[in-house]
Amino acid sequence: MDRIYDVLIIGGGPAGYTAAMYAARAGLDTLLTERYIAGGQMTQTSQIDNYPGFEAGIEGYELGYKMQQGAERFGAQTVRTNVLAADLSGDIKKIETDSGILSSRSVIIATGAAHRHLGIANEEKLIGKGVGYCAACDGMFYKGKTVAVVGGGNSAAADALLLSKICKKVFLIHRRDTLRAEKFYHKPLTNADNIEFVLNSTVSDIISDKTVTGLKIRSTTDGKESEIACDGIFISIGRTPQTELFDKQLDLDKNGYIIADESTRTSVNGVFAAGDVRTKALRQVVTAAADGAAAAHFAEEYLETSKQ
Repeated sequence: MDRIYDVLIIGGGPAGYTAAMYAARAGLDTLLTERYIAGGQMTQTSQIDNYPGFEAGIEGYELGYKMQQGAERFGAQTVRTNVLAADLSGDIKKIETDSGILSSRSVIIATGAAHRHLGIANEEKLIGKGVGYCAACDGMFYKGKTVAVVGGGNSAAADALLLSKICKKVFLIHRRDTLRAEKFYHKPLTNADNIEFVLNSTVSDIISDKTVTGLKIRSTTDGKESEIACDGIFISIGRTPQTELFDKQLDLDKNGYIIADESTRTSVNGVFAAGDVRTKALRQVVTAAADGAAAAHFAEEYLETSKQ
């Protein structure tokens, strides 16, 4: 393809489509690539209650579609394609896709980070029906109910504490005898009278009747199985940033996230990282959207400077 875009955005989640809207509105020739449908991980959430402007909440798929419409209203284009490789060197960046080679003067990477799954039976089909990966997103659906959190790191500890303020009871399930979470989490966890530790244990199966009703737990010490009754399970065993295509070209942190500060600038001129794919403290829809706005602004600034 001979056309050279001003801004090429990889990823159609909230960061990507916000960047597309801001870039196109600024008069930049803007193209966004997305493998599947608009919304990214939002499409796995049946109801988003913590995004401003929707007092009754909004379904994740619908919010993604609205973001796409907002960007395309200003002239941003979307192409459904899979990105295979990227050459981010030089003034013109080359992105190889199923649809051919795309060229752009700047690139915004908004590929996100995927939640790690347990990989057990029923997990995938029960997403949104009792299986969740974001307590801050979906915790309010379990107000006054019993839930389980799986994991032993900081994310699992934070999720368990958040849910303990909403739910009647929280089981915190971890495969080892101690949590990996930082020490400052331990005291509030043990002081919460509705958090029960289930250590040296893994989830072997999810029990359901259309929605989650319980879990089968297997001991890591003697292999014995038991069951607990619960209304939902939050899996907090980490995320995998979608950075495989860029790990030889951009500076990444020890967990594989792209190193980029609040300006979203990366280690390569003209390349920006927005949303869950970059190193940051909080990964939410609203923070991803904010990143998208920042990335478009600094991409515009970069393009103006490079013309001089």
